Amino acid sequence: MPDLFAYTDGACSGNPGPGGWGCLMIAREGGTVIKEKELSGGEAQTTNNQMELLAAISALESLTKRSAITIVTDSSYVKDGITSWIFGWKKRGWKTAANKPVKNEALWKRLDAATREHDVSWQWVKGHAGHPENERADALARAGMAPFKP
Repeated sequence: MPDLFAYTDGACSGNPGPGGWGCLMIAREGGTVIKEKELSGGEAQTTNNQMELLAAISALESLTKRSAITIVTDSSYVKDGITSWIFGWKKRGWKTAANKPVKNEALWKRLDAATREHDVSWQWVKGHAGHPENERADALARAGMAPFKP
């Protein structure tokens, strides 16, 4: 069975403003790439965090069967949110530790549901640091944003 990776990124021009998300899906067998798929999209009025979330959601929702996948993101917001903060939010009825509503609640719920369908591992990489797959995901996010920029 090949190893499956999703390299995800979000971009926004202004925050809020036009934004895009991108995802590079790669299947590797024995370290060799056997298949790649690019996904991207965007919105006219959004935030960077919303686009980062949509990139991860889109990666998981694009899978047609239960899979083991590693999502590689440069967003600590997404990684920390889904691997740590979300448990407290759910216990508190989608409130933060400060008893405020969780921002982007609908997207977090969607990501939570998508992760339950798969065996997901999360990995953080530093953005804009020359990581080839992260740079490709960033380019896909910028391409997804392009139709919405004035």
